[in-house]
Amino acid sequence: MNILITSAGRRVSLVRAFQKEIVRYFPDGKVFTVDMQPDLSSACRISDGSFPVCRVTDPDYCTDLIKICLANNIKLIVPTIDTELIPLARNAELFIKNGIKPVISSFEFVTICRDKRKLFRYFDSINFPRTREIDFSDPEFPVFVKPIDGSSSIGTRIIRDFSDLPVDAFKDESRVYLKYLSPKDYTEFTVDIYFDRNNFLKCAVPRERLEVRNGEVSKSVTRKAELYKKICSLFSNCKGVIGCITLQVFCNRNSSEIAGIEINPRFGGGYPLSYQAGANYPGYLIREYLLNEEIPFFEGWTSDMLMLRYDDEIIVNDFKG
Repeated sequence: MNILITSAGRRVSLVRAFQKEIVRYFPDGKVFTVDMQPDLSSACRISDGSFPVCRVTDPDYCTDLIKICLANNIKLIVPTIDTELIPLARNAELFIKNGIKPVISSFEFVTICRDKRKLFRYFDSINFPRTREIDFSDPEFPVFVKPIDGSSSIGTRIIRDFSDLPVDAFKDESRVYLKYLSPKDYTEFTVDIYFDRNNFLKCAVPRERLEVRNGEVSKSVTRKAELYKKICSLFSNCKGVIGCITLQVFCNRNSSEIAGIEINPRFGGGYPLSYQAGANYPGYLIREYLLNEEIPFFEGWTSDMLMLRYDDEIIVNDFKG
C-alpha cells in the first residue's frame, strides 16, 4: 500500500507528513514522488523513490502515472499543482479501474475552480460572500486584475487609475477585473478544508497569511474565529468535493465583511501548518481510501499556532546531471 505525490517539486514537508502517517498503518508503506526533473527536486530527493514524468499537459501523462503506480503497488495519488487537476479528474475512472485512487474532486467541480467566473457563480449558489467584479461604466480604483485560470499570483496586477485600464477590458474574457481589497483594510486567509468521500466537511483550518513570497505563504498563523463558523456552515456538504481543498478569503479588519476569492482543490503550500496544528489530512486519506474507515468531524486543532518558513538545503554528493 504505497502513495504517490505528483509534481513534488519543493514539497518536502508534505512528503514527510505522508511518510510519517503511512508507516503508522502500513509499516512497509512507501511514499513515492514524480516530477519532470526528479534529480533537481528536493521533495523527490527525500521521498522513498522518484520517477521522471512528462508535462502534465502531455496526452501521455496519466498513462505514465498508471504504469508507475502498477509497477510500485501505489494505490493513492495526491496531486499538488493546479494544471494537473483537470487531466486527473477527467481520467479518474481509468485510474480506479486499475485499482488506483486519485485524490481529486469531480471533473465538474475542478472545472469550476479553474475558471474564476464559474467559481464566483458557485460562491453565489451556496450563499458564500465573494469578491466583486468592477462596474466598467463607473470603475472604482485601484482595480485588481488576474487571469481567469491563473494560480500562484502569476499574471496578477493592480491598475491604479483610468488611464491604465485597457479600452477593451469589458470584452476581455481571459481576465477578471475585481475590486481591490487593500491589505490595510483586509486580512487574507487560506482555509485548509477536508472533505470525506461522501463530500461532507470533516475539518477546516483557517490560516491567516502574514507574509507571502512568490505566491506561497511564508508566515502564517491558525485562527479559529467567526470565519471558521461560516465555513463550517456553508461548506458542510459540497457535491463532488473530496480530500483537501484550499479556500482563499479576505476578511475586513473593521467589519464582518468577508470575500471569497479562490478555491484550489488540492493541498496548499501552507498546509504543513495545519498538519502541525492537528489537522491530519494525510492520515485521513490513508484511513479512508486504504483502510475503508469513516472519518469523524474534527475541530480540536490548535488555534493561534504560528509558522515561520525558511529555506533549507538538500545536499547531493557526486551529482552528474
